[in-house]
Amino acid sequence: MSADTHLQVPAPRTAQTRLPWWALALPAVAFLALFALMVSPAAADSVNADAAAHALEWLRHIFGGVLS
Repeated sequence: MSADTHLQVPAPRTAQTRLPWWALALPAVAFLALFALMVSPAAADSVNADAAAHALEWLRHIFGGVLS
């Protein structure tokens, strides 16, 4: 008597790699900022506290809805 052996191989699962938009945007922004400093380091000396505060307020305004 021979027994029929049927092997069922499971179908390969597809990996879902869905990234949020900021996972691509933040490294790009960081790269551009560092690249700008590398290209013209003299511009880094002209940055003052008011400009940094303005930039942080702008970022808080943009990302405020995402973070809260």
